[in-house]
Formats: sequence, structure tokens, C-alpha cells
Amino acid sequence: MKSFCIRSNLRSLAARAVAAFIIALMSAHPSFASARIKDITKIEGVRDNQLIGYGLVVGLPGTGDRLQNAPFTERSLVSMLERLGVAITDEDMRTRNAAAVIVTANLPGFSRNGDRIDVSVSALGDARSLRGGTLLVTPLTGADGHVYAVAQGPLIISGYEAGGQAATTTKGVPTAARIPNGGTVERELAFPLNSLGFVRFILKNPDFVTARRIANAINQQLDGHFATSVDLATIEVQVPSAYHGQVTDFLAEIETIEVETDEVARVVVDENSGTIVIGSNVRISQVAVTQGAITIEVSETPLVSQPAPFSGGGGGRRGGGGGAETVVVPRTSVNVEEGNNGFQVLDAPVTLQDLVNALNALGVPPSDVIAILQTIKTAGALHAELIIQ
Repeated sequence: MKSFCIRSNLRSLAARAVAAFIIALMSAHPSFASARIKDITKIEGVRDNQLIGYGLVVGLPGTGDRLQNAPFTERSLVSMLERLGVAITDEDMRTRNAAAVIVTANLPGFSRNGDRIDVSVSALGDARSLRGGTLLVTPLTGADGHVYAVAQGPLIISGYEAGGQAATTTKGVPTAARIPNGGTVERELAFPLNSLGFVRFILKNPDFVTARRIANAINQQLDGHFATSVDLATIEVQVPSAYHGQVTDFLAEIETIEVETDEVARVVVDENSGTIVIGSNVRISQVAVTQGAITIEVSETPLVSQPAPFSGGGGGRRGGGGGAETVVVPRTSVNVEEGNNGFQVLDAPVTLQDLVNALNALGVPPSDVIAILQTIKTAGALHAELIIQ
């Protein structure tokens, strides 16, 4: 007898364990948290700058650009060889060991001449793989057109491509690579930090309450009115006269001040992985929740039909003796059970812990929690921003 069961309420024990662990960590803390100013803000003007350049990768094992399909690679090779004193025409180029690439990098703030930075390399033509290649000297320019760094070095990639005439397998992206510390800073970005008369802190997660708390904490630390919350993301701080020309010391003093942060009530759901993150400020109005369960059981019980003794059949023989045969008669039974775990009433105001306890009482897996949260939001009972990725 064969039995096949399809259960809509099948639980993933691993997923439930992970979800319960995450929610337990969240509910173990109060609705507010203390953080240093340096961890939740950034200083206006202190940022990375994007660099870009065009270069050539050589030394590829026949996996580079096909020159007939990538004329820019061919012209770049001819131009490079001419600068090196090698005269060659386009008709003489037959190599597949080179590839044209785009090189990108981030130039951190306050970088100095000679500092090393990481660079990323991406194929521009039809190269199959950049594994084993070396990037030739490539100037990296900023948005203003000036060269700020130069990149060169062997490539490091995590992907590969292998195969034959009938099959090919690829893992990762073999046409993208990195060169750790492959760029050298050649031009500095001037930023007169110590000559500033005021400094602006930009909140990474803008919030009016947090901005006001930061301003109050700075004023209390400096024993005066020096900080003002301009908007939900900006706190402007006037540099005291005692710190004129020493803004670095001033920032070092106030960046370590701890502030209680506030946050918008938010629920983030990733439907692909079943991940659910619920903020501690989430509230729910009075609502009743039920979760149904359907069990469908399909059973196969084959029935063997044999001929009577001495009937001349049996064993599936054909012809003579009446022609009786042994046959297998299929027999299928389908049983459907529908039930639910009953309603769970959540009395207002409902906190995160109340919601977690109710869902755990229902034995709801993460996949069903997503549907429940969407339904509660549609009903207008979920007082939080629901973000579905």
C-alpha cells in the first residue's frame, strides 16, 4: 500500500526555531535603546567619492574578448603597444588573452597620497572569464574629471565557468573581479575640517524625536545652547570658541555622547526567505485571529484479482483455456480534513510581546505569519509601516 499525504499545515522546525530566537531577542529589550552619536549619525561633507576608469586586463587563458566583436578592445591594444614602441596594425591582432574592463573604486574621505584602496573590475566586452588576468595601469577619475587614483594588479575572482561542447557550468560571476589594495591615491580631496565654524550631523535613520534628543544631549554636555535640530535628519552644532581651529578634538568629545534613539513602527517581511522583522514599537488594535488547517490524504491500495483455480488462466497467459488473467485493480481513497486552531482575541493595546505570544499559541509558521500580518494591515488594525520585499 502506498500513501501520499499533502499537509498545508506542515511546519518547518528550523524556520520556527530561528524565528522564535530572533523574536525572543527583540522582546527581551525595552522599546528604547541607547547609542553613541557617532554610531547613528555622519558628519556632513565627510563621505566617499566614486571613481571610475577604463582599462585592459591581459594574461587571460583564451577567455578574453573576441576582437571582431569588441573593436574598442582591439583599438586599446594597438594604442597601448604603440606607446610601448611596438608598431602593429589591426589586421595582425588575433589574441583572445585580453579584455576591456571598467574599473571602479571608492575614495574615502581624508585619504592621503600613497594610501591604498580596493578596486572592482568588470568586463566590458564578451570575455567569458577574467580568471588569471592582470589589470594594467588604469587612471581613475572623479566626477570632476581629475585623476585621483591609479589601479593595477592581479585579479581575484570567486566565480568560474567550465564545460565542453555539450554542457557548461557557471558559478558566481567570472566576469567580475576585485583587487584588494589595488589602487594608489594620487590626489587628495581638500576638506578644511578644523576651520569650520559649525558642524552638521546627519542622522542615518531620520527621526524628529531622535534629532531633538541629540541636540539636547549635546547642549547638556557643552553646558550651553550650541546644537539645534534643523529637521528630522539634521542637527547643526556651533563650534564653541574654545575649540576654534580644533574641530577634530571637538568632534571627538561629542561623538561619544549616548542618546536614547526612537524609531518608526515598522514590520519588514521578506517573502522569498520567510524572514520577518518586527520593530518593538509596533502596536495592534483589538483583533481576532484564526488560522485554518487543511489535511489532504491520498491512499493507494491496489487490489489483485486472480482467476479461479483450474480456469486455464492465471499468470497472465493469453489464449486457450478461457483466457482468464490475473489483473491489478487500482483503488484510491481521498480523505480531506479541515479544521482550525480557533480564534485568538488580541485585546488593545497589543504590544510586540502580545502578538508573539498569540502567534506562538496558534503554532503559526513564518509563511503564515506573513499572510496574517498582511490581513491585519488590510483590516486597519496594524499601526505600523508594513514593508514587503
